[in-house]
Amino acid sequence: MDPTLTRGDPEQNRALTPVEQALRVAVGIATGHPAPPPEAVPPQARSLDVLPPTRVRELLEMVLVSSSPEPALQWLHDAGLLAVILPELEATVDFTQEMGRRHKDVWKHTKQVVAQAEPDPVVRWAALLHDVGKVPTRTISPAGKVAFHGHAEVGARMFDRISRRLAFPPDQGKQVRFLIQQHLRANQYDGSWTDSAVRRFDREMGEGLGALLALSRADITSARKHKRQAALAQIEELVARIHALREIDNRVPPLPSGLGNHIMERFKLQPGRIIGDLRRHLASAVEAGALEGQREVEYYLEYLEGLREGDGFRLG
Repeated sequence: MDPTLTRGDPEQNRALTPVEQALRVAVGIATGHPAPPPEAVPPQARSLDVLPPTRVRELLEMVLVSSSPEPALQWLHDAGLLAVILPELEATVDFTQEMGRRHKDVWKHTKQVVAQAEPDPVVRWAALLHDVGKVPTRTISPAGKVAFHGHAEVGARMFDRISRRLAFPPDQGKQVRFLIQQHLRANQYDGSWTDSAVRRFDREMGEGLGALLALSRADITSARKHKRQAALAQIEELVARIHALREIDNRVPPLPSGLGNHIMERFKLQPGRIIGDLRRHLASAVEAGALEGQREVEYYLEYLEGLREGDGFRLG
């Protein structure tokens, strides 16, 4: 190994495999050390056979959560290591998102997203891999328009292979996969979303909401300042609506009071288990987004009138 590639204690470095030494150099670059020339990396370093997958992932994660991951990621590509460790990511290099626009290169975008993301391992892994699905899904129309239909879902499936290859802990892998699959959702928000749509988004994102919003903010890389500001403002508007609706829902039950009496009166029912079942059915429909919460009594009665015996209820 070229002496420019060693870091730390020489005795310890001599015990390291070439690939681990190279990855340790990448960690050093990410923390401010100068980058050695890529050609200094020997051919043996471009094989992962002698390094446990867990160690590869740990060293890559050290690069990702550093203060300057971009130059280290670029060095891994230039040195030929990225193609060995993450060929799915290597495929995004010089892969354009818009015909004739080199600055729309997926690799450049990815590095920027990683650098802009919160230095949380889950968020930065998702930032690194969120667009790998663009390579197999790219289509170009006769007019030259580029599209990547379904790339988030395809990317999530591609991550399944990456997760096994790099021995991700199950919980971390699950979180990263979720963010890759959902990474477009928050940036699709606009002010036309109904309260029910916002509630449904909040519910579906669950515990991953905070990490998803962090990734969504980082995924805004437009060179135009006003476009970045507008996109960030949209996300903050979504966040504000989520918090406002949570406060409302904590204070006001989703169904109006006295609904059970109105159900008995409308459908000529006697007090009993069926009234509770109907209320629970309505509450579940609200939770699933099929019905809006905090609506007038008639709204829910009309819904119940549309039920049939096949729905599990006989209302006359």
